[in-house]
Amino acid sequence: MNNLQDLNIEKEVLPLFNYSLNIFTKRKILEILETPLKSTTEIIQRQNILKGFTGNFRILKDYSYTVLYLNEVYSFLNSEKIEDLSHKKFKYRLIAPKKEKTRYVGKFNQLILLFHRLESKYFSRLELNEFPEEYAAKIKQIIHFLSNLELSRFEDIIREDGLKDKHIIELTHKVNDLKKNYLILPFWENLFLFEAMLSMSLGIRKNNFSFPSLSKNHIKLIEFYHPLIKNPVKNDFETYSNVIVMNGPNMSGKSTFLRAVGFCIYCGNLGLAIPVSEAEIPFFNHFSIQINRRDDILNGYSHFMTEVLNLKNVVENSLNGNLCFAIFDELFSGTNVEDAFEICRTTINGLSKFKNSCFFISTHIQELKNVSNERISNYYIDCELRDDKPTFTYKLKNGWSDIRVGRILFEKEGLNDMLR
Repeated sequence: MNNLQDLNIEKEVLPLFNYSLNIFTKRKILEILETPLKSTTEIIQRQNILKGFTGNFRILKDYSYTVLYLNEVYSFLNSEKIEDLSHKKFKYRLIAPKKEKTRYVGKFNQLILLFHRLESKYFSRLELNEFPEEYAAKIKQIIHFLSNLELSRFEDIIREDGLKDKHIIELTHKVNDLKKNYLILPFWENLFLFEAMLSMSLGIRKNNFSFPSLSKNHIKLIEFYHPLIKNPVKNDFETYSNVIVMNGPNMSGKSTFLRAVGFCIYCGNLGLAIPVSEAEIPFFNHFSIQINRRDDILNGYSHFMTEVLNLKNVVENSLNGNLCFAIFDELFSGTNVEDAFEICRTTINGLSKFKNSCFFISTHIQELKNVSNERISNYYIDCELRDDKPTFTYKLKNGWSDIRVGRILFEKEGLNDMLR
């Protein structure tokens, strides 16, 4: 099971890609963001779909409609019983209650005006060759569904004299044909997927994200950053190692760095563009991103035990052949220093054996700087001392930081003198 809660997908990732007009599309976007893809083929396919929307930006940049109409039409087609009136034309014309006729006219007015707008202003103008063939087929299904309703003809009727009994009878027959052929639910599914992809492509464009290329056992992130940070310091990161040990003082930006890496690797594996100028990332099929430290109160686990079980889940998935990407922020800080050093050393050495997975581990344990092999790399976020004051640059550097900011801040606040 993937551990994605510390990505805060709904609160932090979704808003970057959510330009949806209705709750159905928003749910589809969230579903996409919460569902890792299963292969590099699927990743490339989604990248190309999103690029197809970029290629149609001129047509789709003002995609809009009356949301109330959408909600009403969705309810009308999905929830209400629409009787095929073609079998009782005269009965409907002569004795159907005025209230029923008024309701049908109102509902079909909304349906025709909404769908005609979608067809004439957007779908009929799309350049389908911009999309992968498989996805273009889904768009063609939307177009075919709309064409069954003769929208231009009925839109003209609404504009001229309004819908009459004979038009309502004809429309109920058309809708019932669509229902009998099980075309209505697939239409909504295709439409909301279309809108979700459009929404994410708009997010990519507005945030100026770039698509990563796929590689094997190689991470390259040029000028990357976390998109929620205002005026972020951009970093370059490249490694062939599969265990990356992050060290350095508190407040230097380790957790922010890990969040940015986690965002880029995870969203890149969803086929989305990411906040980089250039990137290469591996394919992973299991994710565990643990950055916010917490106790599992509901299960009664301490923070340390939660970490142990999370690590066990990652190791089991790696042993089963999964390609794992995991982040462990301040691993095993919930136990004593001696135990933490021993089990962190065992963890780092052990995880390095899973060559097709990748693990980021942040730590304050200085003794771990001597734990190394060809598959382990050490990095830190730079902190400079200026007039004995720590100055955080937020720039990534290779190696190990020996600056002890805690002692400096302790002394700066006068606590040494106060506690003597």
